[in-house]
Amino acid sequence: MDRRFGLSEIHQEAAGTGRAPADGELLAAARAGNDAAFRVLVERYQAVVAGVVIGMLGAGDEADDVGQEVFIRFHGALHRFRGDALLATYLRRIALNLSLNALKRRRRLRLRLISRDHATSPLAEPAVEPYDAERAERRVLVRRAVAQLSEKYRSVVVLRMLEGLSTNEAAAILDVPPGTVMSRLARGLAELERVLAPYVEGGLDGA
Repeated sequence: MDRRFGLSEIHQEAAGTGRAPADGELLAAARAGNDAAFRVLVERYQAVVAGVVIGMLGAGDEADDVGQEVFIRFHGALHRFRGDALLATYLRRIALNLSLNALKRRRRLRLRLISRDHATSPLAEPAVEPYDAERAERRVLVRRAVAQLSEKYRSVVVLRMLEGLSTNEAAAILDVPPGTVMSRLARGLAELERVLAPYVEGGLDGA
């Protein structure tokens, strides 16, 4: 018979060793039906998931929905997750796949709207409120530039440059060889440089 883990019990055991509860302990408790343990995992990794999803889709309701779906999928797969990969890697892979699905839905919707309205240009990107801080404005420009990359280059740029993962970590998430990650990153950065060149040359005031 499976023993039902209590979150207080986990914290007491961890406190005795001067550490936070390990992922494995929380996973075991969550598998046994402890919702509080699962909430701790969500809180621990929600920033990791958000970094990937927002990097791929931009901030907004769509990204929020995908972020929630990541943890819904994770909860449904608790008994199938055996720790062959780090939990952060596993969640990033789910986040990336769901983000790619959202991009496909976005593209299909855009095509339907264009067909319906007989339009010849893509839908305009939603307006972004200007920031007073130059650094924040640069960040917005970079995000917009990343959004113009094709999906395979965007995925690598988000994981390597925005999330700060190593080549091997990105390769594990994307399920491609490290050499593919490096070549896609080089091409993605070259395309980013081309897109951002007018702003770099003219300055942000000319954007």
